[in-house]
Amino acid sequence: MEFTPSKLNTFLFVKLPSAYWSGVRVKEISTTSCTATVKHRWFNQNPFDSMYFAVQAMAAELTTGALVMYHIKKSGKKISMLVANNKGNFTKKARGRITFTCNDGHLIEEAIAKAIATGEGQTFWMHSFGKDEAGDQVSHMEFEWSIKVK
Repeated sequence: MEFTPSKLNTFLFVKLPSAYWSGVRVKEISTTSCTATVKHRWFNQNPFDSMYFAVQAMAAELTTGALVMYHIKKSGKKISMLVANNKGNFTKKARGRITFTCNDGHLIEEAIAKAIATGEGQTFWMHSFGKDEAGDQVSHMEFEWSIKVK
């Protein structure tokens, strides 16, 4: 798969339909960062008139996972990936369009190189920050990824 926002959004539709139908969309991806957005709507709301936490988690995880997938493909090796752990902190009601950004691409390159060199599985934490249209942070999600050369 080519790593462009449109290809990743097609991947969402086919492989992660709950994220797609909730409105999660990749906007940008590079070797170092990934950005996804999701708009607060009736379909993805909680009873408190803000975005359901699980929808925020889907968008945040996508920003980290797309980077992991990107770097695995770039390595040319068969490498498995799995979320081993996650943490979330919610600081403000998520209303309007929320933009999630992960800038931890450099961590993946290091972990893949070490996994290939040692043959051992590696784990690393990645962060995704959700901000509303005013630029205020609404959530901070952390995902511990585990990778292993097959």
